[in-house]
Amino acid sequence: MLPIIIILVIIIIAFCVYYFNPKQIILRKLSKTRHKAIASLKTNEFIKIYGKALHVKAPLVAPLSKRKCIFYTIKIEKRVSSGKSSHWKTIVNELRIQDFFIEQNGSYAIIKPSVNPKNFISHLVIDKKASSGTFSDPTPEFEALLKTYNIDSTNFFGFNKQLRYKEGVIEVGEKITVAGIVKWKTLSEPIPEYSYSKIVALESNDKQKLIITDHPKASNHLNNRR
Repeated sequence: MLPIIIILVIIIIAFCVYYFNPKQIILRKLSKTRHKAIASLKTNEFIKIYGKALHVKAPLVAPLSKRKCIFYTIKIEKRVSSGKSSHWKTIVNELRIQDFFIEQNGSYAIIKPSVNPKNFISHLVIDKKASSGTFSDPTPEFEALLKTYNIDSTNFFGFNKQLRYKEGVIEVGEKITVAGIVKWKTLSEPIPEYSYSKIVALESNDKQKLIITDHPKASNHLNNRR
């Protein structure tokens, strides 16, 4: 009986870890959110749109891959030993985002995410990795990046530290999904190739944050229209 209980507990824990993973929460929320064309949006409705991410000002540059983007997250971890066990310790966890447009068939929406206070939830696909270890030297690019964060790639004895790097970005021109509350805004400055005086913005409020992701599954529900 006891082994069965242990197995059930393991299954329940695994399910909870999966179900409450931030990525799964975002995908479930988006699957239940209406998708509409930008040109047909109405004020105060909560919707999702799918389109091309474009920069409003000079784009960000991802630290390792050097891709031009409007949003990136990076994490650097170090392998730490304690007694007979070891674990990965996060030593850098960085997120940078800026205002951006979404372009969809010639129509534009503007999104203004804020980090402090944070008005969005997000999931970026990790598509750039690097690592180093005892028998694996860091690449010159990874070594240069570590130096910018004042991280030594070797220990006191000159051996390589076990380090790993993960990077996710929303590149300029990448197709993404964003959900938010619709607000129509009057443009203070014209947008090139955009002939209208107003533009739709997706915003957050106290109860509903913006949702931003480049996960391909987020666009699987684009037939969810009303």
